[in-house]
Amino acid sequence: MPSLDTTPGADALRARLAANLDAVRNRIAAAAERAGRQADAVRMVAVTKSASLAETAMLHELGAVHLGENRIETAEAKIAAMPDSAVWHMIGNVQRRKARKVVELFSMIDAVDRLELAEALQRRCEELDVTRQVLLEINVSGEENKHGAPPAEAGEMLRQMRAFDRLTVRGVMTMAPFDAPEPVLRQVFGGLRRIAQEHGLRDISMGMTDDYEIAIEEGATEVRIGRALFV
Repeated sequence: MPSLDTTPGADALRARLAANLDAVRNRIAAAAERAGRQADAVRMVAVTKSASLAETAMLHELGAVHLGENRIETAEAKIAAMPDSAVWHMIGNVQRRKARKVVELFSMIDAVDRLELAEALQRRCEELDVTRQVLLEINVSGEENKHGAPPAEAGEMLRQMRAFDRLTVRGVMTMAPFDAPEPVLRQVFGGLRRIAQEHGLRDISMGMTDDYEIAIEEGATEVRIGRALFV
């Protein structure tokens, strides 16, 4: 991991990232309290896809353990340079032909949206003799431009995915419509919560910088935060 202490502007960068991280954590805690939950029931995945290696490394030093990337090409160098204490999430859509590289780099694959991809990941895990944790992505909003299984197919996909011994289905995830009004957000987030409850899944990944507090109030156990950390 690179030393950041002598980087020009390192003190100012550290102060800015620390203030942003504290602010996000405080808002997570407040949202969890409103929902009658503990703050530590909600995991924050810091989305570092637009951050530099220096920013990513410093944020990790400040306590952000779970880090999310959506492209192999930009993630690989960061993962190689960072300590093993960082837990890396693949949060982007995965092409089957890149399944092996994703399995090599990431311990958590958070956007498995089709059975064919799960099959490819299972095969690559077998080849590498590893196991990986995954989330089933569900398109609760029904938007045509979004990836994810239709809610009506979630049960059958989960049944089939649970047969893969190298993949642990730890939960479900969804993305709400961009800039949607609060009632729509609550409808989408509540829909994912009900799917998770119906199938006995513990992890519910939903909510980003603009809507994560509503997501927590609706039951999110994991939120993805990028812009709010690096502004």
